[in-house]
Amino acid sequence: MSRPGAYILGCEGPVLTPAERDFFRAAQPWGFILFARNVENPDQLRALTVALRDAVGREAPVFIDQEGGRVARMRPPHWRDWLPPLDQVRQTRRHAARAMYLRYRLIADELRAVGIDGNCAPVLDIARPDTHPVLKNRCYGDDVVHVADIAGAVASALVDGGVLPVAKHIPGHGHATRDSHEDLPRVSDKLKALKISDFLAFEAVANLPIAMTAHVVFEALDPDNPATTSPAVITMIRENIGFGGLLVTDDISMGALSGPVASRACAALAAGCDVILHCKGDMSEMRAVTEAAGSLSDAANARAEAALGWRRAPRAIDIAALEAEFHDLMTGRT
Repeated sequence: MSRPGAYILGCEGPVLTPAERDFFRAAQPWGFILFARNVENPDQLRALTVALRDAVGREAPVFIDQEGGRVARMRPPHWRDWLPPLDQVRQTRRHAARAMYLRYRLIADELRAVGIDGNCAPVLDIARPDTHPVLKNRCYGDDVVHVADIAGAVASALVDGGVLPVAKHIPGHGHATRDSHEDLPRVSDKLKALKISDFLAFEAVANLPIAMTAHVVFEALDPDNPATTSPAVITMIRENIGFGGLLVTDDISMGALSGPVASRACAALAAGCDVILHCKGDMSEMRAVTEAAGSLSDAANARAEAALGWRRAPRAIDIAALEAEFHDLMTGRT
């Protein structure tokens, strides 16, 4: 079998179309990502994940953003509802890491039940007074030590549940005061300050299999390019933070980046990213990305294979017992 493409792609709706099936069979994306537009109910979602893997003829990873709270693609009545992460952390205080472990172990169980084996979490961004609202309550706190501790618990919960964790947004999005979905955030803080806060958080999870980049300019490292397309920042991620896993871009079609998606993809790969993430499910854009990105490089392919090695059968759990413990932590009974 030929090497997979250096991209993760989405599809347009809840059912894979014949045109999408044929395109994915030819393009061979390394993986897929799903959004609310792809989600209706458990049976439908399970059928979609089967169809995606059938299209490429292998057990390609299927990712989703299921943080809980505002960023949740799977919602009631079929799946559990959750507080925003920051609200839950504040409510459970000294038991926050355990409560977040339970939360994400239950989320992992829901994901695996419908064929999803990758979750874009944990979030390592540090919340600050001026962090943009699009991100702030998705964070785990404002202290690097506690954020790193909780993120480790989240990652462990996902791995225990047979789900690949994706640490984001490396090397840190908390200082951003703009929404990178719409604009390009710029961080003017000194490098020394960043190294003992935002960057330090990611050092604690540098052994995780996958991380997602931040579409943020760090002026102390590269005043001209966001992290995703900055060789200087990617080098720092590899050499200083020490992240050796698969480096995936945040959605390449977001408003923070400029130029055609093909040129964005080329710039990200040239900077040192391994895989391009394209989320919109737009066929014309996906064709442009696949043609520009090509197959995984030798180094990226090795990291991708290593990442898939983290994918394992879930450990058996007592759902009722986990739910009861979580309830006790949330209500202060423990």
